[in-house]
Amino acid sequence: MTLPAFFIAHGSPALAVESNDYTQFLKQLGDRLPAPKAIVVFTAHWDCPEPSVTMDDSHQTLHDFYGFPSNMYTIDYPAPGHSELASEICALFARSNLPYQPIRGRGLDHGVWVPLLHMYPQANIPVVVVSVDSLRSPQEQYDIGRMLEQLRHDNVLIIGSGGTVHNLRLLGSSDEPEDWAVEFDNWMGERLEKWNTRELFQYDKKAPNARTAVPSYGTEHLAPLFYAMGTADMSRKAKRLFQSYPYGTLSLNCWQFGDSV
Repeated sequence: MTLPAFFIAHGSPALAVESNDYTQFLKQLGDRLPAPKAIVVFTAHWDCPEPSVTMDDSHQTLHDFYGFPSNMYTIDYPAPGHSELASEICALFARSNLPYQPIRGRGLDHGVWVPLLHMYPQANIPVVVVSVDSLRSPQEQYDIGRMLEQLRHDNVLIIGSGGTVHNLRLLGSSDEPEDWAVEFDNWMGERLEKWNTRELFQYDKKAPNARTAVPSYGTEHLAPLFYAMGTADMSRKAKRLFQSYPYGTLSLNCWQFGDSV
């Protein structure tokens, strides 16, 4: 079974306890996909110079946020790990002469478990988490993703978890989309659909409102998109499945890379 890869915006941690169009979409996405043997998540909330890979057979749930309702700190997402798959990922990095770090005991950050809570609420599918490096160029991030493309052909679901517009200093009080956020997403979307990597890799210089949508302190949230995209390099197909803007600027979107199933 060959599965597509996805870029999934994880939004606010509060998404874990919300019920809205986006959480319903995530549930339906999980329902319609064939059950994967494992899930690999490139998460924006693990930013390291070298790719780090969780090697655990079990995970703790990290509540890596503050100022939210107390019930959010009791949520548990006890998905198992998959040490064999983690070792395979490390071997693929080694084959490409990419230094990497096997890590034990890290746990699942909210960029991992919040979307998976809606997609696979039973937490019965093994999860391996891989870090991103926001200081690498989009080309380098894409190329690292491409090293893992063969996993998709072995019934492994690959997800990049982050956000295209993720400037927390500009959150509004309305869900009416701000024009500048929509303009940035539309520019990115047109190039994703055409697989125009030449311009995508220069989004910071070419995209309208790029410095506002992806501030210098928030580039790690866009990085997972390029990692996930790279895992579909052979098919080069992209399709936007969902888009909304809670708080006017927090882009909740989902992109599918690769063929549909």
